[in-house]
Amino acid sequence: MATRPGLSDYIRARAVRVAGIAIILLGGAAALLPSEKGISSDMIGGLLIAAGLIELVAGSLRREVRQLAMAAGGVTALAGLLFIINPETQFFPSVAPVVAWLVIRGLILAIAATRTAGSVQTWMALSAGMDVLLAALLITGLSIATIVVSLFGPTAPLIATFAWILAASFVVNGLLLLEVASCERDAAA
Repeated sequence: MATRPGLSDYIRARAVRVAGIAIILLGGAAALLPSEKGISSDMIGGLLIAAGLIELVAGSLRREVRQLAMAAGGVTALAGLLFIINPETQFFPSVAPVVAWLVIRGLILAIAATRTAGSVQTWMALSAGMDVLLAALLITGLSIATIVVSLFGPTAPLIATFAWILAASFVVNGLLLLEVASCERDAAA
């Protein structure tokens, strides 16, 4: 399989591990966003762009499913760019790009999972499943939340839930990258 010239398997595994840790840390940052004052589109966009670029670089280091891994990172960065280019002052117009991002990314990862094996396949399927589940939760919660927002405005707990959606997706994706790094390290040994 073609890999990046000049990078040893050890360096590649280490870089993917660093990417996994960085995305987990971004998940922690998303979970700790100050929801009581509101979460800006720029903040969400910045987190998505950072996670997408990290995932894009980590995907370029992959031996298997490189293009699909990079596509998942590209979709994440694109979703973040949409938040920054088209900032919304209301909460709900921002939900649609997140649902689309989660569904598209989940489908890309599900396809990639069918083209891998072992523990990486399991983690890719878990990451894909998490994204699709989170999208479903956002879609089903949207009708109830619409009533709440109509009556009371975007409440802090509702906005915090939105941040937790990003955090959950980032953490599972980071764990996937840590597993990929572990497999890369084992292959190098």
